[in-house]
Amino acid sequence: MNLIYEPWPWYVAGPLIALVMFLLLFLGKKFGMSSNLRTACTIAGADKAADFFKFDWKAERWNLMLAVGAAIGGFIASNYLSDNKVEINPAVAEQLAEDYQINSAGEAYLPTEIFATENLSDPSNILILLLGGLLVGFGARYAGGCTSGHSISGMSNLQLPSLIATIGFFIGGLIMVHLLFPLIF
Repeated sequence: MNLIYEPWPWYVAGPLIALVMFLLLFLGKKFGMSSNLRTACTIAGADKAADFFKFDWKAERWNLMLAVGAAIGGFIASNYLSDNKVEINPAVAEQLAEDYQINSAGEAYLPTEIFATENLSDPSNILILLLGGLLVGFGARYAGGCTSGHSISGMSNLQLPSLIATIGFFIGGLIMVHLLFPLIF
């Protein structure tokens, strides 16, 4: 069971990711999670409203099942195969406590000071979550894919647009953490 409970070392996980990417490349498939939103919208009938959703969604069922499996696997892993402890740098935990009053760092996957259910009663938190979700969705669509699609699949295919998008994701993350997060929270 320790094999399941503990994180896998890079020299095991890395080659497994490479093997999966090779198999997808060999089969002519592209990996990415944000494309599943397009598939789900098409299944729900969005193809009647916009040409963007007019495509053969049945050819993408495998990726939709991958997303469903990732969600189910994540739920099982976090609720039944984990002690819900997250190891982070003690200096980061101290900085979060001092600067942002986030004392749950290392105690939960998401800071309960921000993401706890009781915080959803605050309209400003709901607005921030909705606006953030909208911006992430727009950004993934504008970039032609999400971080997993570009950074894992696109870069393993040596695609220059994926390299540019990945650099943009990192720059955006740095801007968010160092400039916008202190302003919002």
